[in-house]
Amino acid sequence: MEDMCFLVNPCFLLCLKGIFPANFIHLRNAHIKNKGQFETVIPVEDTVITEMTSTLRDWGAMWKQLYVKNEGDLFHRLWHVMNEILDLRRQVLVGHLTHDRMRDVKQHITARLDWGNEQLGLDLVPRREFSMVDPEEISVTELYRLMEHRHRKKDTAVPASTHHLFVHVKSLMSANLGEELEVFFHIYDGRENKPLSERFFVRLNKSGLPKSPEKTERQCTLFVDLGSSDLRKDVYIVVHIIRIGRMGAGEKKNLCSVQYRRPFGCAVVSIADLLTADSKDDHLLKVYACNTESEWHQIHDNIIKKANSRYNLSGSNSGLAVALQLLHGDIEQLRREYMVLFTRGVSITRKLGFSDVIMPGEMRNDLYITLERGEFEKGGKSVARNVEITVYALDMDGQILMSQVAAGSGEPGADEYHSLVLYHNNSPRWSEQIKLPIPVDMFRGSHVRFEFRHCSTKDKGEKKLFGYSFVPLMQEDGRTLPDGTHELIIHKCEENTSLADCSRYLKQPFSKVNLPANNQTLKGTKESFWITSFLCSTKLTQNGDMLDLLKWRAHPERINDSLSKLKEIDGSEIVKFLQDTLDTLFGILDESSQRYGLKVFDSLVHIINLLQDSKFQHFKPVMDTYIESHFAGALSYRDLIKVLKWYVDRIVDAEHQDHIQQVLKASEYIFKYIIQSRRLFSLATGGQSEEEFRVCVHELFMSIRFFLSQENKGTSPVAQTQAVFLRTFPAIYGELLKIFTVREVAGFVRETLASLPTTVQADSPLDTIKLQCIAKTVESQLYVNPESRCILLPVVLKLLHAHMQEQRDLVMCARILTSMLSLIQKEDNGTAEPVVSEEVQLIVESLLGVLMRTILEISNRPQPAGPSMRLQFQDVTGEFVACLLALFRQMSDRHYQQLLQAFSSKDDLRDFLLQIFTVFRILIRPEMFSKDWTVMRLVTNNVIITTVLYLSDALRKNFLNEKFDYKFDDLLTRIGARISYQDTNYRRSIPAEERLSICLRFLATGDSYRTIAGSFRAGISTVSMLIPDVVWDSYFYLSVIFINQPCLQLESFSPSKRKKILEKYGDMRVMMGCEIFSMWQNLGEHKLNFIPAMIGPFLEVTLVPQPDLRNVMIPIFHDMMDWEQRRSGNFKQVESKLIDKLDSLMSEGKGDETYRELFNSIIPLFGPYPSLLKKIERETWRESGVSLIATVTRLMERLLDYRDCMKLGEVDGKKIGCTVSLLNFYKTELNKEEMYIRYIHKLYELHLKAQNYTEASYTLLLYDELLEWSDRPLREFLNYPMQSEWQRKEFLHLTIVQNFDRGKCWENGIILCRELADQYESYYDYRNLSKMRMMEASLYDKIMDQQRLEPEFFRVGFYGKKFPFFLRNKEFVCRGHDYERLEAFQQRMLNEFPHAIAMQHVNQPDQTIYQADAQYLQIYAVTPIPESQDVLQRDGVPDNIKSFYKFNHIWRFRYDRPFHKGSKDKENEFKSLWVERTTLTLVQSLPGISRWFEVEKREVVEVSPLENAIEVIENKNLQLRTLITQCQNRQMTNINPLTMCLNGVIDAAVNGGLARYQEAFFVKDYILNHPEDGDKIGRLRELMFEQAHILEYGLAVHEKFVPQDMRPLHKKLVDQFHLMKSSLGIQEFPPYVRASPVHFTNGSPRTCRNSVPSIISPEGGRGVTRRSYPAVNRYSSSSLSSQASNEVSNITGQSESSDEVFNMQPSPSTSSLSSNHSASPNVTSSAPSSARGSPQMAEKHKHSRENACLSPRERPVSAIFPNPLDPAQRAPSHQIGDNTLPRSDPNLSAPDKVRHTPSSWSLDSVKEGSPYFSDSLSKQLCPPVPPRPPYTVSTKRSKSPIPNSRSPQKSALPAFTPSPTECPSSSLVSSSPVLSGSYSSGISSLSRCSVSEASGTEFPTSDHPPLPPSTLPLSVSSGSDEPVRRENKTPPPYSVFVRDNPRRPVPLPHSLSIPPQADPPALPPKPHQLRTGSMKLDASDPRVPRPRPLPRKVSQL
Repeated sequence: MEDMCFLVNPCFLLCLKGIFPANFIHLRNAHIKNKGQFETVIPVEDTVITEMTSTLRDWGAMWKQLYVKNEGDLFHRLWHVMNEILDLRRQVLVGHLTHDRMRDVKQHITARLDWGNEQLGLDLVPRREFSMVDPEEISVTELYRLMEHRHRKKDTAVPASTHHLFVHVKSLMSANLGEELEVFFHIYDGRENKPLSERFFVRLNKSGLPKSPEKTERQCTLFVDLGSSDLRKDVYIVVHIIRIGRMGAGEKKNLCSVQYRRPFGCAVVSIADLLTADSKDDHLLKVYACNTESEWHQIHDNIIKKANSRYNLSGSNSGLAVALQLLHGDIEQLRREYMVLFTRGVSITRKLGFSDVIMPGEMRNDLYITLERGEFEKGGKSVARNVEITVYALDMDGQILMSQVAAGSGEPGADEYHSLVLYHNNSPRWSEQIKLPIPVDMFRGSHVRFEFRHCSTKDKGEKKLFGYSFVPLMQEDGRTLPDGTHELIIHKCEENTSLADCSRYLKQPFSKVNLPANNQTLKGTKESFWITSFLCSTKLTQNGDMLDLLKWRAHPERINDSLSKLKEIDGSEIVKFLQDTLDTLFGILDESSQRYGLKVFDSLVHIINLLQDSKFQHFKPVMDTYIESHFAGALSYRDLIKVLKWYVDRIVDAEHQDHIQQVLKASEYIFKYIIQSRRLFSLATGGQSEEEFRVCVHELFMSIRFFLSQENKGTSPVAQTQAVFLRTFPAIYGELLKIFTVREVAGFVRETLASLPTTVQADSPLDTIKLQCIAKTVESQLYVNPESRCILLPVVLKLLHAHMQEQRDLVMCARILTSMLSLIQKEDNGTAEPVVSEEVQLIVESLLGVLMRTILEISNRPQPAGPSMRLQFQDVTGEFVACLLALFRQMSDRHYQQLLQAFSSKDDLRDFLLQIFTVFRILIRPEMFSKDWTVMRLVTNNVIITTVLYLSDALRKNFLNEKFDYKFDDLLTRIGARISYQDTNYRRSIPAEERLSICLRFLATGDSYRTIAGSFRAGISTVSMLIPDVVWDSYFYLSVIFINQPCLQLESFSPSKRKKILEKYGDMRVMMGCEIFSMWQNLGEHKLNFIPAMIGPFLEVTLVPQPDLRNVMIPIFHDMMDWEQRRSGNFKQVESKLIDKLDSLMSEGKGDETYRELFNSIIPLFGPYPSLLKKIERETWRESGVSLIATVTRLMERLLDYRDCMKLGEVDGKKIGCTVSLLNFYKTELNKEEMYIRYIHKLYELHLKAQNYTEASYTLLLYDELLEWSDRPLREFLNYPMQSEWQRKEFLHLTIVQNFDRGKCWENGIILCRELADQYESYYDYRNLSKMRMMEASLYDKIMDQQRLEPEFFRVGFYGKKFPFFLRNKEFVCRGHDYERLEAFQQRMLNEFPHAIAMQHVNQPDQTIYQADAQYLQIYAVTPIPESQDVLQRDGVPDNIKSFYKFNHIWRFRYDRPFHKGSKDKENEFKSLWVERTTLTLVQSLPGISRWFEVEKREVVEVSPLENAIEVIENKNLQLRTLITQCQNRQMTNINPLTMCLNGVIDAAVNGGLARYQEAFFVKDYILNHPEDGDKIGRLRELMFEQAHILEYGLAVHEKFVPQDMRPLHKKLVDQFHLMKSSLGIQEFPPYVRASPVHFTNGSPRTCRNSVPSIISPEGGRGVTRRSYPAVNRYSSSSLSSQASNEVSNITGQSESSDEVFNMQPSPSTSSLSSNHSASPNVTSSAPSSARGSPQMAEKHKHSRENACLSPRERPVSAIFPNPLDPAQRAPSHQIGDNTLPRSDPNLSAPDKVRHTPSSWSLDSVKEGSPYFSDSLSKQLCPPVPPRPPYTVSTKRSKSPIPNSRSPQKSALPAFTPSPTECPSSSLVSSSPVLSGSYSSGISSLSRCSVSEASGTEFPTSDHPPLPPSTLPLSVSSGSDEPVRRENKTPPPYSVFVRDNPRRPVPLPHSLSIPPQADPPALPPKPHQLRTGSMKLDASDPRVPRPRPLPRKVSQL
């Protein structure tokens, strides 16, 4: 594709020489439009070439995208079309095509261009004669017509009236071949039992293939001129096959060379089968062989009638192979579309008779003769004859006409024709058709001779002549042989008789019908021969009456009869001799006008009306040519005028109007004859009798006006006659102009139209006919002349106005108006400017108002149901719109001034402005024009903005006063009383606010009344009465809608399209934006009336991605803030409306990152205006203004992230995290309750889709907490119906319980069930109470019966600027899915962030990573630190209960990284093995409303080697104790876990594990160098002895339960244990070990925790941050030795250790106590084997010591197993499975797979009692935990914003979580940041849920001394320790609990009531303050902002 360079100076061409090759440069002429800065250079070339070039450029880019989108089919099709267009383009550029060929090529090109544009969704191109039109150079109405025409042509194909059948014979497949064949095709009418076409004849060779394959015209044919009536089911293609050969098909070959035509077979196919075939399909036609030759003539009828059982098929795989295809359109169209078909040759097979439409000039003279049958005598033979007929055509001299006998099309004509031979048949029936195309001049005297021969079957095979027949083709009077059947006489003759002398037999009779009465010899003969003849001729006739009329001079006495019989002659005969007939009529008129004048006039009327028939309408040009060139009746005009006037004068009095109406139908051609006759007379006489002629014409029109002025009913005959005349009246204008002047003719027309009655009945058709007459008048040549227009225009406008005012005949009105305005545009392009201006002024004054009202009316009508009516409805709307646009475009400044000055009052002007603004809003609706009509939309917008610029000045001048209404509130205040109505007993009145909203909705959107009625549930008539007078609002809303149109968003267009639009129209959005700004500036103090109503619309404008538009519009917000600040002292309204609208607009896809930056930037806007931020900083209210800008910016950040995430397909963490971020922002920073609730439900839906049922429950709890147990009514909201608050809360409770059940979080469901039960009990609803108690019981059962999986937790860091704002440079802890391990989680995160880079180390990244333009993911596993340690450490609590507390309500997580400080001791690495412990604190607990939460605080401490050793042994002792207890209690179905644990510990100790600890820490050097560790060393020694004691007891238990096959292993363990004791130097246990009763539950050993001093304290570790926690290991079992491990595996039959199931996977720290005396690889790498071998990471990065993502199961030190002395830690539990999500864990063997217990309850059980479930959480409950012995060590909490109640017995009693059975109520939702506003200002109305302040009670610390016992509540029903047990409650196990946040007082049962504090606690600071500052902020700190009060809206939601 070439590029063009435009040279301004031709001298520059010299510079190009030598730069480019000469053949690369071509000079073209061009012309320049709009010279100057914005000039457009248009090359002077064919517009089709220009369009092709630009279109192919656009297609090229889109074509490549098709390949990217994998749309292969369209990709390849478009490729072929593009190549085809390029080839055609080359042909056009060469310029060697003929005119017709060039036209065809251009048509083909435009068709391909339109197809490609449609496929690619591009715009529809308006064209005229294959060239694009410039919308500025034609009228809008004409543009609309072109667009509509092309749209209709694209959508609906015009059904063709003419059809053609293409047949291509390929082969005959049969086993019986061996002779040549003749195949005859013809179309047969099964209903009439007659052929419809002539025959198509194909010769086949002995192989069944075409005999002349090189001549395609002999194999292919086109059956032409089939009418639509011929495409029926009973129309067939009949095929007869004749063989050429011996008499019998099975005869042996003999010496006889004579061949006969014998029957072979027949095939039939229905033409209806081809109607659905769009391409040439190959058909295999079944060929039936006729066994009985006597039925050969009707074999096809029998096959059609399914009576084909008597015929044999030629074979199963045999048949006639043909290609059949139906083609549609006229023959010339086919020649263009199927050029190849006609080029290679195809024969034409004609229809018998003429087609449905006869074309003048069509020459045809075909005589068809069908050989029907014969009757022959035996002739002395013993058997019947074998008769063959030979047909000859002979001329008058007896010479044979050469090549004039044709068997059918496809083969050339022959000299003779031989019929087929029927074997031994004296009554043969052939039914063979032949065609004789004899020329017309040879028809007279010619005849056809039939010779009959007997074909002998003897050896000689002779053919003996025994008779002949003949028939002449024309009679003596000139008539041809009549159509029909003729019985011919068979004249006998001898074999050797010579028939060369035809004069001898032509004198004899040829037909028995014509035999004279005295010829008895021939009459008595029995032999006869029947033929059927049919003549299809355009020159010959068989009608005698027609010949008599044409030869009227020979028989003058027959003139009267001939004229009378003319009406009875067939029309086809008349049009054959049209010119001769007309000459005859006018010849008679000239000679005998007085006698035959009336009859000649009637005959002429008959002929004229005959040409109105659709069959003969194409002969009108023939008559026109006759009138112009051949008509010679110079005196005829007198008689014609006289007769016509005579008929018109008789109209009023005549009873029968039929004949008169026929006369008036022919008035067009009668006037043509009159005018032509007068012109001939004037030429002949020099203009004589001119005045007489004019008088006659005036008298004629007076008679016409008289009969038109008669008022009659619409159905009266006279009214019908009036209608007939009005239909034909416009046709005579052109004839009158040939003699009369334009003004005279215009006067005739005006007076004639004015004579029509003014009052016409509504149902009268005359009114419509009158309008049609006006339409034809406007479209006539008369109206084109400006002189006549000034005369006719008032009449036309008056009639149009009347019809449009009454909304009648709108389609015709639109047509008239379209024609008028199109003509004005053409005149405007010329020179008649004053005339055009005057006409425009008349149209504006008369029709502008009614035109706009019409558009409003039809736009609000319901569309008709039928497709045709709907199409017509859309057409009339579009035409009126185009007319309005055309009118506005023609209006000049003067027209606008006159229009606006014409209004007498401001009310009228206001009504006009409101009306025009509303119409404009309708015009820019998306549905106004088709989607691809961009050209029309741009023209519309150009007209609108031009008109608005004119009208805005009138708006400023007339409507800036205090009395005008602007604002909704002001409007409501001012007119509320007037539009308010009282309620009645039957219905509630429409509130005033809703009434005003309806009318403003109409003004804002331009929606139809029906649409608004549906939205407001009001009647259409009601809506129509509620439109207010708010002109300024209407103006602004129009401007906003205008700017936001999709067709003006240039950014979405291709560069070329954008360039074209900008060159032609500019950016109309910026123009309208400047106008908005100008109008806003003119408002002055009235701006307050538009605040906050216009904030949303203006914000929508600024979201358009156009920099100039944004620069113009953004300063308006500063103006609004300033004016609102002046009025109210703040701009809360602006802020609220801005935020609300921003959410809805950005969720619709508007806005971008550039807009966010622009809104918050300091870049100057436009002109003298600085940036928005700079303007605000100059104001006195700059602080609140800057804060608003910052808030809006942060909101846009989150909204943009939310929109981007929502574009993704599946629900993933990004969607949920983004929604949570936005939800929290609306709650904590904006206090937008409704938006907050909406996003709660969006998040809830996301969780349900992702099957996060627990998170879904917590999410819905946020809304549940906002509601109370009250009866206040709530409005319909989201999917909730109108209901009471109690009902909605009940429903929410029920839904949440259901989701908690599905998420296996049954403990939370129990609390909600109890709360509902309390509500039911308070209302005495015992039935629902019973169901709720049963539901609660079922949840308890599920806790005990079903198992739950223990989830993994992962820390994820998102680093880099490419992450969304809510993730950028933040770290989160995520709760993994079921069965999800680290590797799977890593892969999932990388799939969610495909562009992210996985960091291969766990160190904190530096600033380069934070600021990088990339995405970095840092993932490793972390260990949860449970809060409820009392439950986990209490003996006797089932593991099913403990499992909930291990992994729910988790705030803190821990990650340990081992490292060596100083030099590493190769002999004993434990001397320098330190642990870096990182503790992460979240903003919310897990699980919660999301699967991940942000890390709020990070603490890092270092654990010394000694402390690490203590933790390892403590954890192992606890694990051993747990397993022994489970074994004793028979909780273990398999003893293998205990066996393996014992084996691991004993084996490691024997091989030197514990000895390494002794070598490291019990040596003298260590004790001297670390005197401060003396207590810790003692503690380590005690733990080692304790472990030995536990092992001894464990071996005893093991011996009791060990199976027989494992006895050898047990014996080995006992022996190794003794070696272990000896290696440790233990002969007997220390006294304190023996003295203290170390008994287990049920007799198992157990150390008393109170007797052990506190050895490890938070200060014991050498930490980076001094805050530390006692370290525990989650999975700390010593590794088995290789031998013992293999032995255990062999005994148990497991390939993997069963520790995985029981949470006993060897810890890296402990596993290092192996016999190899070296650290385990797990200690140094801290990575699971699967991670180290992960294929996603490079080999050099595979988890070295410092760069690993660690799994909690292979962590050296873990927080799962707590210190026995540290109640902040937890105990281990089983690895619990869940088969609700079927996954596979390779670490679990088959017996360890978890069984699933089906759910035992359903929500269906409660549906009968109450339809809803209670929905408040106002009381605090905790799941069941039994009491636990006290400890001496307490845990210090990091922060506590309020003092908590303490107990004096605190030092002796542990923290205690009461059982739900002991605490009657508790709150499920506590003080989360989302609920209680811990981030910045809280929302009181969102936090009305009752939550206990004391639910987070902690151990006493030095900062908070214990409270006196008097502050504790005393329970009436509990024991003495009840106050302590009630007071020391742990926080409820829910993720939304915030430990440090105060909560609101709630009403509790009096047994648990806590006295409220005197002062309410202060709310915590905002999140950024919490993150940056100290976590321990005082509530009274003035830096902490107070919460903003939020008005309670919950009653509305």
